[in-house]
Amino acid sequence: MASKITSAPALKVAATKPKGLSLHIGLNAVSPAAYGGWDGPLAACEFDANDMAALAKTKGIKPTVLLTKKGTRAAVLSHMRAAAKALKAGDFFLLTYSGHGGQVGDINGDEPDQQDETWCLFDGQLIDDELYLELSRFATGVRVLVLSDSCHSGSVTRDIAPPPPPPGQRVKLMPVEVARRVYAEHKDFYDQLQVDVLRETAKAVVDPDAALALVGAASHAVALVGAFKPAVLLISGCQDNQTSMDGAHNGAFTGQLLKIWTNGSFKGSYASFHARIRAGLPPTQSPNLFVLGSSAATAAFVAQTPFTV
Repeated sequence: MASKITSAPALKVAATKPKGLSLHIGLNAVSPAAYGGWDGPLAACEFDANDMAALAKTKGIKPTVLLTKKGTRAAVLSHMRAAAKALKAGDFFLLTYSGHGGQVGDINGDEPDQQDETWCLFDGQLIDDELYLELSRFATGVRVLVLSDSCHSGSVTRDIAPPPPPPGQRVKLMPVEVARRVYAEHKDFYDQLQVDVLRETAKAVVDPDAALALVGAASHAVALVGAFKPAVLLISGCQDNQTSMDGAHNGAFTGQLLKIWTNGSFKGSYASFHARIRAGLPPTQSPNLFVLGSSAATAAFVAQTPFTV
């Protein structure tokens, strides 16, 4: 009698749940030693960072918070690089910044106005070229959301003084005269940072289709780094020719974002989230949105509900 052959039971493979990490940077001041004696006082940036970290926790995202003196160049770069190594396709990284925007001289010719935009970290500025390079380190399939509540220090604000802020509020913009003094005092340092970025990106291959599909800062990033492997969505506090406002508890951009979010009751897409935030702010502050990465990946990302891991 032939023996009966039975098949082994199928193995059940548990689906790996996507991982979410976040980094929240809030600076109510900077080190005068790094900024020509200017300490850049603000009121709401630490609140912004803590509130965004609390939001991240409600979505199952593991947050790290860097406030004022801990918001150094080394700390920010270290945490970003650690996240880039830890996350893989399907995972999510949230990066929020609240503080001053600034500028340094552009030596690599990638800025039409010959100025590179910066985040004013406690002990020195993080140049936009550096930020794009760090974002490009994330793996294919990782979703990266950057929320920047600061001024871009765009070409118009460099030539025309922004209007005075409402009583009791400050603009999140390093004064032009301070920016010039800081760059003059630390020119070798900031120039070398740009040289280092160019060395790391020298072999990057620019995707012409991606470059043509993007405009402004996005095309700058693609031209510098090449095609982005992750899907990156950046929402800034204002346009290049505007200023972001500080506040008593939250910056205007972060405060409006939290209002629209309403403890998670918002269920629309990133596109509608951005539109609602923009609609709730005055005409003098219109949040910007742009994407980096393949058109299919970024389109799918923008269509998701915000902060979904």
